[in-house]
Amino acid sequence: MNLNTIFYKDGPWAFILLLPSLIGFLIFVLFPVVASFFLSFTSWDLLTPIQWIGFENYINLFNDETFKKVLWNTLYFTVVTVPVGIIISLFLAVALNQKIRFIKFYRAAYFLPVISSMVAVAVVWQWIYNPEYGLLNFILSLTGIQGPSWLSDTKWAMPAVMITSIWKGLGFNMLIFLAGIQGISESYYEAADIDGATWFKKFLYITVPLLRPTTFFVTVMAIIGSFQVFDAVFLMTGGGPARSTSVLVHYLYQNGFEYFRMGYASAMAYILFFLVLIFTFIQFTLQKKRGEV
Repeated sequence: MNLNTIFYKDGPWAFILLLPSLIGFLIFVLFPVVASFFLSFTSWDLLTPIQWIGFENYINLFNDETFKKVLWNTLYFTVVTVPVGIIISLFLAVALNQKIRFIKFYRAAYFLPVISSMVAVAVVWQWIYNPEYGLLNFILSLTGIQGPSWLSDTKWAMPAVMITSIWKGLGFNMLIFLAGIQGISESYYEAADIDGATWFKKFLYITVPLLRPTTFFVTVMAIIGSFQVFDAVFLMTGGGPARSTSVLVHYLYQNGFEYFRMGYASAMAYILFFLVLIFTFIQFTLQKKRGEV
């Protein structure tokens, strides 16, 4: 049976079975993407007719001091949370790759925050950060340190949100790294043992180099996720105090659904899209030069 026969026999049924997903993709993904691109060149408040204004939204964005602040906050969030989260996740994966008792329980425990609702996570961490009866300030008081008002202090609010975000995402990255580590042949480590290599040298010269494709994937996903952070900011601080924790997606949400500046919000969405695209392209280019993509 040749390919043409297979296509004409099974093609219509395959199309029918894929049709619900295709319709969902067209309505809920492709159409909003195209519509938002068109809206980014317009002024629209959901109530009055759409007005074409060309590149005015994009020009206003780069003259908007609030936009510059939330862009800086987003970059700051990304630069800190991505490397810290990856490093901690990698060491956790190495630790949880050992043959110890209750290893499955430990793996499940570290992965639990990933599947937990962000609402529940935010409530728990808001209690931990509470300046009067929070667990964190209580522990600091035992050492004679007076803890700050974490979520209402412009200096500490963003680090507090970062810690929560890193904690919630550790399990996912850990799981990916764990799968990568288990795909490394034991013969490398056995040869290193014969040569008398320490665990650190085995980690540095065997585990890390052979995990580069996995690290690349984790890094790209982490960068994309960090640029799109919203729920932690929205639930824990609302972007405050004084916009010290407001990020691009949060400001986009406010413009679109609080200020009803849909064109302005759409322009901001495409700025975010191009930022993610640029960072992802840089990552692919660097990996391609190393011959790993």
